[in-house]
Amino acid sequence: MSHDVNNPGAAHGSFKQYTIGFILSIILTLIPFGMVMAGMTGGLVIATIAITAIAQVLVQLVFFLHLNGSEQQRWDSIAFIYTILTIAILLIGSVWVMTNLHANMMI
Repeated sequence: MSHDVNNPGAAHGSFKQYTIGFILSIILTLIPFGMVMAGMTGGLVIATIAITAIAQVLVQLVFFLHLNGSEQQRWDSIAFIYTILTIAILLIGSVWVMTNLHANMMI
């Protein structure tokens, strides 16, 4: 369990904070869902899905994982940034390798 009763500086959310995060998560889920269910297609829907997905991740990090720039969260923030950079390097490297393989294939 993430709550440490022996550490008074550990970040714990209030009921209000969890409620705000939950409501924002519902709204950020319903916006793209409503657009798709309404039959909308095209670049606007894809852009909306991408923007709301990024916003959803930020809401989850701030309201539920309590990740912020405070002194107590410094190592958690560094670990999160390291994880994101590692995933980005793997993803970009894989796309780069696959693109070069595709370009150099004998057709």
